[in-house]
Amino acid sequence: MIRTVATTPFSDQKPGTSGLRKKVPHFSQPNYAENFLQAIFDATERPAGSSLVIGGDGRFFNAEVIRKAIRMAAANGVAKVIVGQNGLLSTPAASNLIRQRKAAGGIILSASHNPGGPDGDFGIKYNISNGGPAPEGVTDAIYKRTREISEYKIVDEDAPDLSVIGTSRLGETEVEIVDPVADYATLMEELFDFAAIREAIAGGLTLRFDAMHAVTGPYAKEILEKRLGAPDGTVLNGVPSEDFGGGHPDPNVVWAAPLVDLLLGPTAPDFGAASDGDGDRNMILGRGIVVTPSDSLAVLAANAHLAPGYKRGIAGIARSMPTSGAADRVAQKRGIGIYETPTGWKFFGNLLDAGKVTICGEESAGTGSDHVREKDGLWAVLLWLNILAVSKESVAEIVKSHWAEFGRNYYQRHDYEEVDKAAAEGLMESLRDRLASMAGQRFGTLVVSEADDFSYKDPIDGSVSTSQGVRIVFSGGSRIVFRLSGTGTVGATLRVYIERFEPDPAKHDLSIEEALGELVRTADAIGEITKRTGRAEPDVRT
Repeated sequence: MIRTVATTPFSDQKPGTSGLRKKVPHFSQPNYAENFLQAIFDATERPAGSSLVIGGDGRFFNAEVIRKAIRMAAANGVAKVIVGQNGLLSTPAASNLIRQRKAAGGIILSASHNPGGPDGDFGIKYNISNGGPAPEGVTDAIYKRTREISEYKIVDEDAPDLSVIGTSRLGETEVEIVDPVADYATLMEELFDFAAIREAIAGGLTLRFDAMHAVTGPYAKEILEKRLGAPDGTVLNGVPSEDFGGGHPDPNVVWAAPLVDLLLGPTAPDFGAASDGDGDRNMILGRGIVVTPSDSLAVLAANAHLAPGYKRGIAGIARSMPTSGAADRVAQKRGIGIYETPTGWKFFGNLLDAGKVTICGEESAGTGSDHVREKDGLWAVLLWLNILAVSKESVAEIVKSHWAEFGRNYYQRHDYEEVDKAAAEGLMESLRDRLASMAGQRFGTLVVSEADDFSYKDPIDGSVSTSQGVRIVFSGGSRIVFRLSGTGTVGATLRVYIERFEPDPAKHDLSIEEALGELVRTADAIGEITKRTGRAEPDVRT
């Protein structure tokens, strides 16, 4: 029986970069999740007889909302719902499932790399039929619907047991509970030379993968330990937890410090990697080296042809605007296209669908390719392993050879988290007000050559996105970028990106302070960061 429940709108359900994210207690308000889910059903198109994929990263509140989503899907006439066992689906696996099953879309319950638990973060986002995040036109329609909603629909009957694989019915809707790992693991076997990787591991290549108590644990154990033969224990923190083991599932040098310490220590394995809450981000390390996400994107693009799925080469590369220009130099030398987009994986979708690019990446530890329409942490790990197996070089040797050929982009991101929102917005507004007069100004040895507020016109559909971040470029190519992140749930997160290109191999071993010190001080001076936020130091440097 379908029940129609009266409700009233909430004013704060505008999706951000990756859907709607709030604290769990906020999401737990009566009708809050239901309103947003109903807005998705009302505002998105689903052909008659179509399917919907539902899954999430296993964080606190995940299973409860998935059961509500299944019941609401049945009440809203969805013909079939495909759900990961126990409600689990990594974000790239969900994208793959949408594409493989030709579903109309998918509802992914995740707050990605944000902390979990009863007082942690929660999120819901909608992916469209190509498997990628909903574009702004769709999220705007969903938000519009949240402002006017007056009722939602839900069936009275309970959702099926999420732990039991198989098919059942809920009213007129078919509900299929699937193994969340199998289809994704099969896709990885098609893209990469598993035989070569197995041989390298059997021959002594050692590795550790930190799943950070998040969703990629089962995926990594199946692929790395079972299919590729890595020893038991290769996957660390491999059991998903509602609060991510009390940790912060963000794969960077701060939150994955034990893995970093291992790889930089005396008993380091050859290769280390980590992934985040929902499995779409990655961190790559070698013995004695942490590879920046921007460098990783460039190395993967330059060497992708070593993997069977990319042996014919790649069509082009796309990167988010704050990501370093390292990938641009690969594209230029290879004679392929390079595209600079706003932050947010949704901006890569049209380029991928049109065949303009094969590999994409963001400085925030996301890389992926046209195999799905999301960034994919394990995909990046496996491509690195494929490159290591074929080249028979170490991670450090591969990276240093890359710098020798293409030059080095020294790069760092500074995050100022939970900043007073008005102060952060005032900082950005002040920067924008000064852009027109900034060219030619000198800061120490740095001279501003150009400054702008990045805007993007999609080359495929012509849509325009403005105010995507303030860029200040100096003579010689160094730059500072300021933007506010859309992934936090409290206050504002100010992100400052510092970059210097160094073509001279003799200067590729500078410390970060030597390479970027003046730019860091200049960023504080230009942005008035300390003055406006009260923060003398960033919360996180990556």
